[in-house]
Amino acid sequence: MAAPPLPELILPPISPTSYRRSPKSCFPASTAPAGARRATPIVACSAATVRTGEGVNPDDYHSTLRALNSKGRMPRKSLGQHYMLNSSINEQLAAAANVKKGDVVLEIGPGTGSLTNVLINSGATVLAVEKDSYMAALVDERFASTNRLKVLNEDFVKCHVSSHMMLLLKSIELSDSRSQPAKVVSNIPFNISTDIIKQLLPMGDIFSEVVLLLQEEAALRLVETSLRTSEYRPINVFVNFYSDPELKFKVPRTNFFPQPNVDAAVVSFKLKQAADYPAVSSTKSFFSMVNSAFNGKRKMLRKSLQHMSPSLEIERALEDSSLPATSRPEELSLDDFVRLHNLIVKQ
Repeated sequence: MAAPPLPELILPPISPTSYRRSPKSCFPASTAPAGARRATPIVACSAATVRTGEGVNPDDYHSTLRALNSKGRMPRKSLGQHYMLNSSINEQLAAAANVKKGDVVLEIGPGTGSLTNVLINSGATVLAVEKDSYMAALVDERFASTNRLKVLNEDFVKCHVSSHMMLLLKSIELSDSRSQPAKVVSNIPFNISTDIIKQLLPMGDIFSEVVLLLQEEAALRLVETSLRTSEYRPINVFVNFYSDPELKFKVPRTNFFPQPNVDAAVVSFKLKQAADYPAVSSTKSFFSMVNSAFNGKRKMLRKSLQHMSPSLEIERALEDSSLPATSRPEELSLDDFVRLHNLIVKQ
């Protein structure tokens, strides 16, 4: 017996007055809390309209709701779904990675396809990984007329994205005799951003650059954190080991539907090749040491790393690295951790 059709969900009503078309904002009034002062977007607003081979497709509040309703969907908090309403930001995301004709781009969580549209119109071939089967079907249908999109209905943190990318790159290389690194351009769910970063940054053999829209606080912590602060964590060591991060621009929360409780920012990670990684005998033992050091963040390293080497040896290694014997993890830079690791880890 065939399954009954999904009931159509009634989404928030839209009227001509839903938009405030002042120079300061082009976002729906309904997304702002009652009585809240409207934030001024840092990026310029546009008509949120882009062209495809099929004509003009607006990617705005109205089209987002229509697209969701076509699949009987509402944004799912469990998947961290917040849809972009402003195409000019998608265009800036693509520009931050210098996406051009012939590029191969990985997009994580394409949603209704607003960023996908910009990437394809920039001339890129896109591999889109979408966990939500309804959204995967929507994007696949939207771009059915192009041969430059492949949609994977998978959970990104569980899928073998490197295998999929290598197969796609090889097929393109065979068809046009070109070989170049791929890029990542994505507006990713905030709740899995750390998992995504940890999976992508060691893939410098496949990707040259990773451009992600992240929660602003997390973006700033990854890029601007200094030593001797409570924000300095193992992820900072990891990011700088594998990449050179740069904050590109900030994105107010009013650009999303539904509106999140935080602002966002775009970060570019220029990935290093393996030959350019800091010289350690084992990346596994190196990051195990870093994580152990921060697990006892309030402890001196001679205490928190005792399971790796006797305290006296750790003190000598610190002194040989021109560091105090009483050093704590937040006082060490990436280079300091590398020197310490190479001194205390037995070959």
